[in-house]
Amino acid sequence: MVTSDYRYERKFVTSELSKYHVESIVKTHPAIFSEIYQLRNVNNIYFDSFRLVNYSDNVDGSSDRIKIRIRWYGELFGKINNPVLEIKEKKGMLGRKISIPISPFTLLNNTDIRDIIKSLDHFRDVVLIDFKSLIPTLLNRYSRKYYQSYDKNFRITIDDKQEFYSIGTKNNLFLEKYRDDNSVIIELKYDRDFEKRANNITSCFPFRVSKNSKYVNGLDKIYQ
Repeated sequence: MVTSDYRYERKFVTSELSKYHVESIVKTHPAIFSEIYQLRNVNNIYFDSFRLVNYSDNVDGSSDRIKIRIRWYGELFGKINNPVLEIKEKKGMLGRKISIPISPFTLLNNTDIRDIIKSLDHFRDVVLIDFKSLIPTLLNRYSRKYYQSYDKNFRITIDDKQEFYSIGTKNNLFLEKYRDDNSVIIELKYDRDFEKRANNITSCFPFRVSKNSKYVNGLDKIYQ
């Protein structure tokens, strides 16, 4: 299990600028951001309570909230070899993640998600979550690029090509897909020590900080 330190996360969303325009802004920033890692597809299964408490906390603007998801990279369907259980905790603009590698599983239309939930239950005493009380609520996927400032104190991710699928415990056909090809999501991440310098970074952006949650957006699209 890996628990990250709390760090600041500022999000920006634009549907007016293309991904390539956004990348150009990042690459020509005075902080000299350069690309790290390769572009990759990020996949998530989100879990929530029957009453969607995590969704409601986010919509209501609760300062303390969590998201529970299984994340992996690469192909969306088939054998998932390196999935990670992530519990993301937010306190205002500060966030941290608890990451736990879990057993491989297969995601197909006949996959019983209850079996995956059962496999998580032995972590309940570690993360203080009753997984048996959770249900799968959303499957999503997007493309992500990673950048880091020259001094390595600031990181930026750029996400686009979002896809959303409804998901239940079993007999998922995954035939109904919702896409968002217009939005580009930029996220600036940095340690608490650099909060005062962050304004110098964001002042060079032609977009404003905005509240954005892929989980909320996905549920809104599916159950609109």
